[in-house]
Order: sequence, then structure tokens, then C-alpha cells
Amino acid sequence: MRSTHTLIAALSLFTCLYVNAENGGDKQVLYSNEQQIEFQANSGETTDAIAGHLWVPENRNNPKSKKIRINYVRFPATSSNKGSPIVYLSGGPGGSGIATAKWRRFPLFQALREFGDVIALDQRGTGQSEQAAPCVSSEHITLNSVTTEAQIADRYRKAALQCFTQWKSQDIDVYGYNTEQNALDINDLRKHLKADKVSLWGISYGSHLALSAIKAMPAHLDKVIIASAEGLNQTVKLPHQTDRYFERVQGIINQQALKQQVSDLPALMRRVHSKLEQQPIALQITQKDGSKTPMLFQKHHIQSLASMMIADPNQYLAMLIHVYLGLDNGNTELLKHVLQRGMFTDEPITFKLMPLAMDVASGITAKRLAKVTTQSPTALLGDKLNFPMPTLHLIDKKLDLGDNFRAAPTSSIPTLLFTGSLDGRTYPEEQLEAVRGLTNLTQIMVNNAGHNLYTSSPLVLARMQTFLSGKPVSAESIQLPLPKLALSAP
Repeated sequence: MRSTHTLIAALSLFTCLYVNAENGGDKQVLYSNEQQIEFQANSGETTDAIAGHLWVPENRNNPKSKKIRINYVRFPATSSNKGSPIVYLSGGPGGSGIATAKWRRFPLFQALREFGDVIALDQRGTGQSEQAAPCVSSEHITLNSVTTEAQIADRYRKAALQCFTQWKSQDIDVYGYNTEQNALDINDLRKHLKADKVSLWGISYGSHLALSAIKAMPAHLDKVIIASAEGLNQTVKLPHQTDRYFERVQGIINQQALKQQVSDLPALMRRVHSKLEQQPIALQITQKDGSKTPMLFQKHHIQSLASMMIADPNQYLAMLIHVYLGLDNGNTELLKHVLQRGMFTDEPITFKLMPLAMDVASGITAKRLAKVTTQSPTALLGDKLNFPMPTLHLIDKKLDLGDNFRAAPTSSIPTLLFTGSLDGRTYPEEQLEAVRGLTNLTQIMVNNAGHNLYTSSPLVLARMQTFLSGKPVSAESIQLPLPKLALSAP
């Protein structure tokens, strides 16, 4: 089947088909392996679009590498004076660009068509692109008995090794699933679209990928827009930065009536952690089918839960604060309500290849790992924000991209960075470090925004539009209202 696709791609390499587009009968270019579609967002809105794919080497470092399929949706430019194609890079790693375009960022994808074709890219191994089946290991974490951190780490390492072995047995080159190869896919996409340059638009891991692309293909990048920047040596976040985040959250609490209940959030959290260490809580979690699952709720559970709920200062953060308040007062009702969402199960440890391999390959320098190791034992969330990294660091040394990859890029490519002051995953101080080598950078602080900030204010889109038009962009902070952290129990 693959050889047929390859032949078709080769025969049509220099052929473009022209068809009538829906907007006024203008001629629209179709490149190889493309077809016109009606794209429907989750809101029900529809627009004209083009679905396409290209074939890239699974591992360019392997001369005998097979080809894998990369899918995308292209939203044609609405302006006759269009610029470079704008490629959207999802976070995760593992997020789908096509799915993101269907979600709440749909209006942004449509608004940016004024400046060029907008590409919703499904990175290698994600979404509609070719991907390996998830691996279900033989390892699992028991829900109803005390489990130590060392036991959890050991089981995750065994599960990951088991899964890499399984994927290799399926003729999958796991060493091709890293951010360097992912960045080179962008360059192949550029060639596929017959563009001299592309612009990048990414968030979180998508910014990590964009920073790698700056190093891999600098001559072929026009402009770069990133938010919630994750540096090339920041796959593993520093635990003490997470502590500072909770101090910032306390600053918000101090401006609200909630201060009467929560005068010191870090102290509240440490108190609950200590109680759980001394006496885990036996719970019965109601499942969707009405059955009950017994669970022994422990310190590592609440730390993991917190790491899932702090990205944005919204309902989940408010809920987390009140979960801690409840536990401090012996009340588990809100906790059980949250746990019904299925965060923890006793099912086997399961991995998807792309997110697992990408994180392990990006890795961490020895110097940064030493900081993480020193900080974790006393940090509020330990090392849970990044789990299962750095537990899986160097689990297969051949996967690791090395410290040259992790060095920050230096570049004069025009770059626009949005940073949320209440980002609970990629912290403002770390974002500054991630982009320190970018000399043509405009950074905009979005006060009171979290990690997913592109739709937090109309001013974000307005600044993006100004930037893409080539005009000077104001670096003035964007001010959002204080998040409301009070919450009534369900």
C-alpha cells in the first residue's frame, strides 16, 4: 500500500491542480495528495479547507528508513496578498493540530487566514497522521494498597522498556520519534507546499518544537509566534518553580474573601500531604456504571492530581484548592467527585509512542537533573509535574538527543512570545530563559492568564495580527480579571 502512495507522490511532485474555490470563484492551488473538504468545527461552524498529507522518513538517520504519513488540514488564505504559510504546532507532546482547529481555537485559525494559508498539522505519530497502536504493558499500580515512590518509578521504567521493545518488534523505528525529526517534518511540509518560508505558531510543546525548528531550518522561517514557551532543556520543570507558582496563587487568594479560609496555601498543602503520609484515606469511587472502586488515597495521588489541575487559573485550580481544604477538615466529598473523572485506575500502564519517545529524547542535562533531584524531596509536588520524566531519563541512551539539542537557539527571526503570569506548567522565569538567545523577540505578559492563553483575550489575537502584518507590536502587558478561586462544593 505504501509503495502505491509513494509512486503517486513521485508522479505528482511537480504538478499542481487548480480548482475553483468557494470564495468568489478564485483559483485555488491543490498540491500533491490534497483534496478540498468542508471543515466542521465542534461548534458546528463550517468553512472551506483542504485535507492533505505527505510522506516523510520515519528516521532520517537510518538510510533504510521506511516512510510514514503526516496529515494536515490547510485553510487557504483569504487575502490576495498572502504571506508565508502559517503552521500550527500543538502542545503535549501528542496533541493534534487538526483537533485543535475544531476546538475553541477555530476562530483564531480563521482570523489568521488573512495573512496566509493556515496549516493545522498533525505531527508525526499524532491525530490523523500515521501512528503506532498504544502499548498496554503488563505493569500496573495497585489502587488499594500503599505504594512507594520507588515502586511506582520501577514499574513505569519496566513498562516503558517493555513498550519500546514491543514497538520495535512491530517494525517501528522508535528512534525517529524525537523533536529533531519532528522539526525536519516541518521543512518537508514547507517543500511539499512549494514555499520558500513558513511561519510557525505554537504553544507549550509546540514552542519546544518551534525552538528546535529555529535551529534546524533558520533560512526557511519567516516569523514565529509562541505561547507558554518550553525551552529545549525544559521538558522537566524545576520543582521549586512550582512552589513559586503556588505563592503567586496565594497572592490572588489574598485579594479575595477566600483568604479567610486559605491564609497560606503552601502550608495547607504540606499539612494535607503530611496527614496522607501518616494515614492514607480509604475511599469508594463511584464509576459511570454505578459500581464502586476501592482506593487508598495517598500523598503521591494528591500531588499527581495537583499537577493535572494547575495549568490554568480556572475552575480546576479552584476545585483543587477546595479539595485540599476538604481534606484538611476531614471531608472527602469534593475529592470523590473529582476522582470520578477517572484520573487513577488500576489498569495496566499504557503508553503512546509519540509523547513517550519525544519527552525521553528531549531529556535533561546533568546539571538541570541535579537541580531537580535536589529540589524534588522538599517541593510541594515533588517531581510529579513532569512524571514519568525524569524517571525515564536515559532509559534507552540511544533515544536521547544530547546536550547540543538542549542548547537554547540563537536567532534574529522575528518572534512573538505570550506568557501567562499564572501559568502553572511553563513558568514565566523559565520562559525568559528559554528564549534568551532570540534577539528579535517581543514578549507580552498576559497578567492573570494561565497556560492556554490564546483565547484569553481579544487583544492576544490583535497583537498576533499586527505581528503577522509586519507592523511594530506593542509589548505592553495584557490585563485579565483576577481569577475567581472561591468554589461551592457540588
